[in-house]
Amino acid sequence: MSLTLKALIKKLGGELVGDDVQVERVSSIANAYAGSITFITDAKYRKSLAETRASAVILSPESKAFCKLPCIVTDNPYAYFAHVSGMLNPRIKMKKGIHPTAVVCGASVPRNCSIGAHVVLGQNVSLAEGVEIGAGCFIGDNVTIGKNTQLQANVTIYSDCVIGAHCNIAAGAVIGSDGFGYANQEGAWVKIPQVGRVLIANNVDIGANTTIDRGALEDTIIEQGVKLDNLIQIGHNCVIGEHTVIAGCVGIAGSAKVGKRCKIGGAAMILGHLEIANDVTVSPGTMITKSLKKADTYTALMPFQAHGDWLRTAASLRHLDEMHEKLKKLEKQLAELNLKN
Repeated sequence: MSLTLKALIKKLGGELVGDDVQVERVSSIANAYAGSITFITDAKYRKSLAETRASAVILSPESKAFCKLPCIVTDNPYAYFAHVSGMLNPRIKMKKGIHPTAVVCGASVPRNCSIGAHVVLGQNVSLAEGVEIGAGCFIGDNVTIGKNTQLQANVTIYSDCVIGAHCNIAAGAVIGSDGFGYANQEGAWVKIPQVGRVLIANNVDIGANTTIDRGALEDTIIEQGVKLDNLIQIGHNCVIGEHTVIAGCVGIAGSAKVGKRCKIGGAAMILGHLEIANDVTVSPGTMITKSLKKADTYTALMPFQAHGDWLRTAASLRHLDEMHEKLKKLEKQLAELNLKN
């Protein structure tokens, strides 16, 4: 696909500076060439503007004076670039209709849906207009999926779950599997039936091999606009607030409530039954062990060391209380000496 800068501006807004050139691909500023449109968001990349071979650049008003190429000026170049990339790289849609190898058990499937090879649709499944279900997906009984939602290959959605409109669920995701609930009886573990659902609102993206457990009693809820990376575990009865983004390998234990517009870094851990305020950022690798009531950035990392050094550091940490008490006594003795003098 090829578009002029004026066509992009007509669709997305922004200010054109320079000639109205055509672009056909998006590129990084270092690897761009004729026909490419690129972007900068940071002043440190301004020096690259003189060297790039791109045909056009997306940049902020503050960087406009440093660019001699045709450019689109906008307050948020990164988001603008994302929209341009979507326009130049439209998603290839599946063929409409039901593949002959699919198994449809009384589901409601509109004519403009796409059902891939070896898909299984359970009893009373309800699909809205434009739903696409990739090869090998399993959709359990009584599942509802909203308009224009796309399931990539081998997604599993257990019974009674609700998926909103315009969602994108990547390959291997599992939604509505049983939460980790057991009661101890005389040293043995008795499974607690997980009778809640998973409710996913509109415009949610779920990465590959991410799992979202169904609620034990109440529902697990993923609110509007949430973006989940790959390999995330969300436990039963969790609530993830709208427009929160969560990076890969995060684990969130059962009944945790994460606020709106939060940012959770990769491999972070959030313990169960905690509440995270709106607009909180959790740094990668951080373990959250108590509720966070205030919007802020939270970090709990220890720098890595050679193993022998780490053992000595850990040994010192175990004696911090003792060292603290000794220091208080020394400070008291020093103060008494100063008074005598």
